[in-house]
Amino acid sequence: MQQQDFDDFVDIIQVVGEQYNKKLSDGVIALYWQGLQDYELAAVRDALGRHLRNTDNGQFMPKIADIIRMLQGSSQDCAFSAWTKVDKAVRHVGPYESVVFDDPLIHRVLNDMGGWLVLCDKTDDDWPFIAKEFENRYRGFKSRNEKVEYPAKLIGIFEKENSAKGLEFAQPLLIGDATKAQQVLLGGGNGANMLGIMRSGEIEQGRLSAKIAEHN
Repeated sequence: MQQQDFDDFVDIIQVVGEQYNKKLSDGVIALYWQGLQDYELAAVRDALGRHLRNTDNGQFMPKIADIIRMLQGSSQDCAFSAWTKVDKAVRHVGPYESVVFDDPLIHRVLNDMGGWLVLCDKTDDDWPFIAKEFENRYRGFKSRNEKVEYPAKLIGIFEKENSAKGLEFAQPLLIGDATKAQQVLLGGGNGANMLGIMRSGEIEQGRLSAKIAEHN
């Protein structure tokens, strides 16, 4: 949502509060706005409507997490859907091509698990355990609802070998929604230091550089 959507959002959330006989303070409304601002107004309105019609918990005023769950599905649902996409890509694309998924969390999780080539090298016997590890890692990131660093693409054999020789290589394959995958490609990094590893002296060097910059 954009700032120009704020007044409409306030009207919607106040009407929902009235449904539950609750008068929402400005502070509470601000919390809802902050928690849901990443979503489109129409999507939020739809999610609130579905919550009101939900026979399991629609009798309770929706919390921010309830609305996000309506918008995204549960972290378990998302993890299963993401793994299904990865599984199909491994079987249909394989290790030779570099790939970009339409979900940056897939990149982060696979990077943490060793990368695309490591994944494609797993055996059928390994596969159920790899699926479980992926889903657990994905759910962890998803439940925290935080933005993460991730590699822009997952490197395949062709790119790895050709880049080492200084040769040209094909652009990566976009997996899933092509527009979203392109955004993932543009928003990612190189994945080189996501653990934040550095030598202790590099910290002091960084502080020294900062001091020098301040005096210049």
